[in-house]
Amino acid sequence: MSKSAGKVASNSGPAMGRDHNSPWMNEEHIQLADMVRRFYTAELAPHIERWRKQGVVDRDFWRKAGELGLLGASMPDEYGGSGGDHGHDLVILLEHARTGDTSWGAGVHSIVSHYVLNCGSEEQKQRWLPRLISGELVGAIAMTEPGAGSDLQGIRTTAEADGDELILNGTKTFITNGQTAELIIVVAKTDRAQGAKGTSLVVLETEGAEGFRRGRNLEKIGLKGQDTSELFFDNVRVPRANLLGGMEGRGFFQLMQELAYERLMVGVGALGNCELALSETISYVRERKAFGKHLMEFQNTRFKLAECKTRLEVMRAFVNQSIEELLAGRLDNAKAAMVKLWCCDTQGEIIDECLQLFGGYGYMLEYPIARLYADARVQRIYGGTSEIQKEIIARSLDVD
Repeated sequence: MSKSAGKVASNSGPAMGRDHNSPWMNEEHIQLADMVRRFYTAELAPHIERWRKQGVVDRDFWRKAGELGLLGASMPDEYGGSGGDHGHDLVILLEHARTGDTSWGAGVHSIVSHYVLNCGSEEQKQRWLPRLISGELVGAIAMTEPGAGSDLQGIRTTAEADGDELILNGTKTFITNGQTAELIIVVAKTDRAQGAKGTSLVVLETEGAEGFRRGRNLEKIGLKGQDTSELFFDNVRVPRANLLGGMEGRGFFQLMQELAYERLMVGVGALGNCELALSETISYVRERKAFGKHLMEFQNTRFKLAECKTRLEVMRAFVNQSIEELLAGRLDNAKAAMVKLWCCDTQGEIIDECLQLFGGYGYMLEYPIARLYADARVQRIYGGTSEIQKEIIARSLDVD
């Protein structure tokens, strides 16, 4: 039996893929990876199981991450960031995925910061970015509604103008960081007659916001430690100055601006989780015996792992190529959709094969492989379903 079986996956040893550096990584990225790995080992790994049971990450962990610079790695230094690039963010995300933790919603928080940076006014950047970077504020994005998921044009939440204020009314659901967030970007209709052109992004600061209510922390198949919530807006008054970018009707365009990065982030998370799954499985089959032999001695085991390793390396090559394109400003939405589609499908296949090699133990939640299996399923749903990714890819085809 693997020494890690029944325990939270640890960062203490070399994980699959750490024996070589990705071609896009420079010395700063490599040093950051080492520092982040040590931080996760000391400050994250010991708490993963407790976070899963309590359904939310400790608030002080956000501040510790902010103090180390993990929440502002690609943010300009004038706002309190480290002045890095998207590669720095992706290093942090990849090392996080390699721990097996799916509780900490840092990816969504990063997306919020980039919306503010790339779409916000200078006053909004000065106002919100330093506190997002420090961990004083936790960010969330309120898109999905009970009757509107991938079809953002179908949202019903409204933000009606009333003098110098906007009045928010509506309901959101499946919101990551929903129980924790103090700054929420709300996708709302400012003009219901204009379709996509009537959509705006309204930034709600939750402290003291009358009419704003957090619903229950939703019980899910996986992602047990991630606070995923319903949010309710009942005549919530927000200053018009909180309209992201200061203009109505730009919300749909603003959302589309960040899609390539968001979907690549999901692919990077899939890569890190698959590295962990394969590493855990190799350790297990080397120690577990059946019919007097270690499982690794059976040809079926070796062939299954060979297939998984091959899929993993193809995934790594695709992700690395896409990161290089992102850093060069060349990654388009169709390619990013391919990354999300292929990586998430492959993640499901690899982890399923790995779980099978654990036998009955693979079905026990005390084993990391079982949690990786349950957590992986939502990858094909959030950030745009696999079906949406196929539609985006199909539209990019040069068909007469």
